[in-house]
Amino acid sequence: MTVAICPGSFDPATTGHMDIIIRASRIYEKVIVGVADNPQKRSLFSLDERVEMIKEALPESKNVDVEAFDSLLVSLAHKHKASVIIRGLRAVSDFEHEFQMAQLNRKLSPEVETIFMMASPEYAYLSSSAVREIAQYGGSVKGLVPPNIVEPLTRVFQSKEV
Repeated sequence: MTVAICPGSFDPATTGHMDIIIRASRIYEKVIVGVADNPQKRSLFSLDERVEMIKEALPESKNVDVEAFDSLLVSLAHKHKASVIIRGLRAVSDFEHEFQMAQLNRKLSPEVETIFMMASPEYAYLSSSAVREIAQYGGSVKGLVPPNIVEPLTRVFQSKEV
């Protein structure tokens, strides 16, 4: 069975993230969405909240699981016997960082391949940081995040001063 990992912090998960996950699930027999706990980033949502929001946003699928992790990505891959890491690319600007990470992962675990999946054109401009900024200043995030994430994201910033 070919298992792929789709990692990210997903804070918040965007419609672009969902597109990559769903497309990967059509290619691979099993997809693990790895929600990273990155202590270097100050998250809007807790790790558990992000996991639950992604689970709720994904259509019923027997081949996609969502779980939190706080280890090296290749350790998560080994845990699930995954041979593939899926990384979405929106633009050339994403490539340099993603290339570096892929090479580091290859050094740590040569049997795990990184596959780059191009963002669908309608999501090429979309990032979690852009969505957070739009929400922070009261803009509509409908269509930028899954429907179940609109209200919690809006509420986070309504409770804070801009």
